[in-house]
Amino acid sequence: MFFSSAEGAVNARYSLPVPDGAQITSFALGTGELAGEQLMALGFSTGQVLLLRPGFVPHHDESGRRQLRPALRYPYGEELFQLDEQGRPLHQLVLHEGERELLLAARTGSRGVWVERIPRREDFLSGEARLQFDRSSGLGLELAPQRILLGDDGRRLLLVDGQGLLRVFAMGTLLGQGSAAEALLTMQRLTADGSAPRGLVLLSGGQALLSVDSKGQVVRFLAVRDGRELRFVPTTRMQGAAASGWLLTEPLRKNFALLQEGMVSLFNATSGNRLLTFRVAGTVAVRSAAFSSRGDRLLLEDDRGRAQLWNIDNAHPEVSARSLLGKVWYEGYQEPAFVWQSSSATDDFEEKFSIVPLFFGTLKAAFYALALAATLALLAAIFTSFFMAERMRRQIKPVIEMMEALPTVVLGFLAGLWLAPVVEMQLAGILLLLALPLPVLLVAWLWNRAGPGVRRLVPDGWEAALLIPVVLLSAWGLLALGEFLENALLGMDLSIWIGQEWGISYDQRNAMVVGIAMAFAVIPVIFSIADDALYSVPRSLVHGSLAMGATRWQTLVRVLLPTASPGLFSALMIGFGRAVGETMIVLMATGNTPIMEMNPFQGLRTLSANIAVETPEAEVGSSHFRVLFLFALVLFLFTFTVNALAETVRQRLRHRYGNL
Repeated sequence: MFFSSAEGAVNARYSLPVPDGAQITSFALGTGELAGEQLMALGFSTGQVLLLRPGFVPHHDESGRRQLRPALRYPYGEELFQLDEQGRPLHQLVLHEGERELLLAARTGSRGVWVERIPRREDFLSGEARLQFDRSSGLGLELAPQRILLGDDGRRLLLVDGQGLLRVFAMGTLLGQGSAAEALLTMQRLTADGSAPRGLVLLSGGQALLSVDSKGQVVRFLAVRDGRELRFVPTTRMQGAAASGWLLTEPLRKNFALLQEGMVSLFNATSGNRLLTFRVAGTVAVRSAAFSSRGDRLLLEDDRGRAQLWNIDNAHPEVSARSLLGKVWYEGYQEPAFVWQSSSATDDFEEKFSIVPLFFGTLKAAFYALALAATLALLAAIFTSFFMAERMRRQIKPVIEMMEALPTVVLGFLAGLWLAPVVEMQLAGILLLLALPLPVLLVAWLWNRAGPGVRRLVPDGWEAALLIPVVLLSAWGLLALGEFLENALLGMDLSIWIGQEWGISYDQRNAMVVGIAMAFAVIPVIFSIADDALYSVPRSLVHGSLAMGATRWQTLVRVLLPTASPGLFSALMIGFGRAVGETMIVLMATGNTPIMEMNPFQGLRTLSANIAVETPEAEVGSSHFRVLFLFALVLFLFTFTVNALAETVRQRLRHRYGNL
């Protein structure tokens, strides 16, 4: 019978081809359905199985309007499959519908489990799919399980007996050439006291097992594989109301309902949160229940045979403070972890919305960028404002400030396609560039040791021009030295050697490449503000310090830097904000891998890049869509808070050193 939820009446009735004298002993809904309506199976006391698919077909009424009419279809023919040769009743029937085959399992009699694989072939003449029943593809197990389950897309058979002992078999080996002992993946107890677990069900996807323990808690067991060993680990315990409840899972999401004594509690298995609890009006106990395909409706049948239809507004159950900020043990993982993974190709996918990897990637990119940019920009600002000749300063400063006009998309393009391969091939030389200050200091020491006649050849404040060839030649020499050391000592690129010898993985687009590229975007900002702050210090303070006998370095450290410290701090904070909010460079030069490692040779994903990448493909109004807007709000609040704290610190520095 087809009931109309809107009208509360029977729309259609169909008679089933039940064998003479047979009774229905089991009923099952198929998992892994291909498309459209769900496959159903009826098991009879004669050992036979009937497959049917309820659905709807379009038709036009008298006025010509297109409507849907209930229909009952037999996708594999109306014939009954004799699953048990001895004609024993079929109990606890389970089935999985794949693209090429149908898997059936049922308990037959008091001691026995029959497992059958039925190939699915299409009749090209009629265009219909037919099952090719072959008795050689079946297998009987001499076991007495209390519960039979098919998990992991039909690849595993789970049998649980009355003492809580779980046996997991690999279906491929079991129905292939292997024996039952070879197909046994694991054997473990689900309960510590040896009692029978209640309400055993599998979540969508078949990777997680739910049960109700003696204390009324709902326990989630996850399949964890350690090498070749498979075990089900209790990961989450959700407090129920009583120990007599039974469980009902949604067909597509990781939600389930705990039904007990007229009460219904809705949970999300991933977060472990109780979403809703309500009492079924006028009901002593719930006898049966079913979720709609989208999980937005719940049909209940009470102990008096009355049906109740409940509308459920539960659009975003997977989003919570714990799933956003805390470690969650996801299906397929060995332990709880911070994971961002927002989309997949199947409905069995468990959405992972942790903000922690993206926030970590944002700070990591900003750290490596500022480590280079802040050092170069501040030292350059100090030199140009205090040591460099005024005429030379007027030529150098505009050139550096013009770097800010370079589009970041160009920097990201160059970083991803040109700089990243160069860094990978010249990694040893790039690391040796950290020693570039040594030849500069050596030349400075030699210049200081030179006689007055030599130093008079260069006007005061123009000494920096002598360092240009020194820096270029030193950089070329260090890069050549790095290539020589790689060939002489390692015999291979350093990026490959550190992975083989130290186990440090190297990605071509990594945090070091981002730091170098982003530094070019941040240096002009920090340099311009810092130079203006240093240059705006009254010259009377500098001249007075020099007149009192202080050296230029003493004047710099004790007078100039403290007085300009509010401006220098503002330059750093503005540069930090620029690095945190940068999008195009990190988007094109990082690989966009949301991982949490401080390794500079690994990629990352930032909040801003994640918003730019995933917003165009996010479904409007979905949990993914809303979480992306939440990330934008978090990014705004973070930069606002940092700027507010920076302004507070700047005002205190200004108040402290303003009297100078």
